[in-house]
Amino acid sequence: MKRPNKTACTLAVAAALANLATYAQEPDKVAKGLERIEVTARKTVESLQEVPVAVTSIGATELAEKGISVLTEVQQFSPNTTLQTSRGTNSTLTAFIRGVGQQDPLWGYEPGVGIYVDDVYMARPQGAVLDLLDVQRIEVLRGPQGTLYGKNTVGGAVKYVTKEMSGGAEFNAQATLGSYSQRDIKLTGQIPLVEDKLFLGFGYGNLNRDGYGNFLVAPNGQDQENYNKDIKAARLTLEFHPADNWFMRLNWDKTTDDSNAKGGYRLVPSLLTDAPIPDSKYDSYTSLPTWNKVELEGLSLTVNWDVSDALSVKYIGASRKSDSPTNIDFDNTGINLFDVPAVYDDENTSHELQANYQGESFTLVSGLYAYDSESCGLFDAILGGLGVTLETSGCNNSEAYAAYVQSSIDMTDKLSLTLGARYTREEKQATVFYGFLPGAAYPYSGWVDGYTRADGTGVPMSLGVDTDGDGVLDAPKKASWNRFTPRVGLEYQLDRDTMFYASYAQGFKSGTFNPRASTNERAADPEIADSIELGMKKDWNQQWRTNITLFWLDHKDRQYIVVEADPNDPTILGQNLGNAAKSKVQGLEAEVTYVATDNLTFDLALGYLDADLEQDESIGTPLVGLSNTPDYTLALSAKYVMDTDFGPVMFNGGYYYRDEYILFEDNAILKQDGYGMVNLSVSWESLEGNWYAGLHAKNLTDEEYMVGGYSFVGGINPDGGYLPGFGGDTTLAAYYGDPRTVSLTVGYRF
Repeated sequence: MKRPNKTACTLAVAAALANLATYAQEPDKVAKGLERIEVTARKTVESLQEVPVAVTSIGATELAEKGISVLTEVQQFSPNTTLQTSRGTNSTLTAFIRGVGQQDPLWGYEPGVGIYVDDVYMARPQGAVLDLLDVQRIEVLRGPQGTLYGKNTVGGAVKYVTKEMSGGAEFNAQATLGSYSQRDIKLTGQIPLVEDKLFLGFGYGNLNRDGYGNFLVAPNGQDQENYNKDIKAARLTLEFHPADNWFMRLNWDKTTDDSNAKGGYRLVPSLLTDAPIPDSKYDSYTSLPTWNKVELEGLSLTVNWDVSDALSVKYIGASRKSDSPTNIDFDNTGINLFDVPAVYDDENTSHELQANYQGESFTLVSGLYAYDSESCGLFDAILGGLGVTLETSGCNNSEAYAAYVQSSIDMTDKLSLTLGARYTREEKQATVFYGFLPGAAYPYSGWVDGYTRADGTGVPMSLGVDTDGDGVLDAPKKASWNRFTPRVGLEYQLDRDTMFYASYAQGFKSGTFNPRASTNERAADPEIADSIELGMKKDWNQQWRTNITLFWLDHKDRQYIVVEADPNDPTILGQNLGNAAKSKVQGLEAEVTYVATDNLTFDLALGYLDADLEQDESIGTPLVGLSNTPDYTLALSAKYVMDTDFGPVMFNGGYYYRDEYILFEDNAILKQDGYGMVNLSVSWESLEGNWYAGLHAKNLTDEEYMVGGYSFVGGINPDGGYLPGFGGDTTLAAYYGDPRTVSLTVGYRF
């Protein structure tokens, strides 16, 4: 099929936006003003323009009008932000903000960007690509958030806020049909059980789509769709208002992703098979079963007591678990050269007690936090060409306790001072079992206790403690860390519509053990990020909003992992985990809104960063740059509302650009060139507000862009070809973002 002319499509959108801009200058079209946007970036409700933090907030109305249905699409509206679906599954998240994140989803590795659902921490990247169900808004907080949000927010935090109940009976049914046989159903609503006191809310989503491509070779009897979607999500919420100053919410949610495991696109031919490179970036080959599963379930309780007009106390408790058996074919061929079936199993509980005080000249946010997690897994690297399986398994468990306080103090009528601090103590214990088994071994057939199979075989413990002195490791290895993370800021309110701020903040990413450890190595220390921000938030004549941030980020003790074959013995997979690098990043973020008329609005989000990466010379593989971090991101969008006799019609058009970026810090073999995407939406709502519909076209120019991959090559020949690497083949594969899609959504609510 002939691909569309991308330049022509882009110019057409630009022309449409220009026409809207011309219309905006008509003198009889005067704008009423900018919208007030509320956020909870500082764990209390504030106006976006009053918060001295670089934060993007996208509300439910905007999400619906633009057809944003999954968390990863939010990256298009937040500068210097990467939220992309990782390799292997449809539900695993790769998140980077300002060059800080974590792209390896193995158990034990900690993320650099915190994901929160109603202030409950999502500890693992598996299942973090959330489909948006009953959402009120999404907030993206850029920069270290170590004082209020704690560990693993060195890059920033993403907050998913669900809707509170209104009190009456409500029901919303929504259906979507689209490209690749997309078939989505979402049902949400609420029922008052006791008038003005007790309410039951519910949400259910059944999301299905055929694959963007196929497995051209797959085991007999296996589903050959690649990049398909089969997700079921459900929520139940019980809200209780025993008095005007009490609020209680009990929430249960469960998500099951039965989509096939994703196959990568081979960028170079295999040396050991005669299969050609596929024609489509979404086609692949595999010798593994194509089934995959990501199952998450959580229970949370929120209790808020307004003790007085000035003081409120809040408790948030949660328990979450996930189970992820998966099949990842690294070599992406029809034979088992380098197949990696795996099982991940995670459980965590958290408790947070907050006390917020609003005084005449100061505010105070304080709290105590406790977190306990158990993260385990097993994967089998089946090396069919060598006739062996390299098996790795173990657990990396954590207990963390923290106390925090942050206060904003009015020094004068215009000048205020922010002081914050958090103290965290964390202890981790880990075991790793590592070794070779003969033939092909699979983790979901005979796994008894994490390292021993039903037939009695197993691999030795490689990381642990020898408790009885017999030379055999038999107990978990432990390490602990303490960390004090401060925040200091000055805010100057020049006038009602203008605020300048300067801040220093620190964040840290937890220390960890290497879950692939082949030797009894020590744990890596925490990563530390120190950040300075200068910002201005200003509304001009109720038509222009300009939020500008300059930042300098010093990221020390970066945990760096090299996974590569021993050049002298390709059957040995070398490991390296340590605090082997640091980076300095400086940049600019600009978010601009122009309300041209009551009906026409323009938005611009621009991100720029300049990074300098330095490495410890003890690491043999040279680092080449920050992964998943383009120098520039740009989003330009326009919204026009046309009033009609049958209800308002909203037109949304947008262009999103990402500059070039590499997928791995230690090589530029997998490098994505800069690309731009065009999105268009038309939505409608009836005058009564009960019927609504939306037509959404995304990635109109059908851009092909990498979001993940694997690089296991042994070097480059003098003629430019690749030498075989681990597994005996030239394994170089990439995973791609969504192609062009069109969908129609129709809904009814009462």
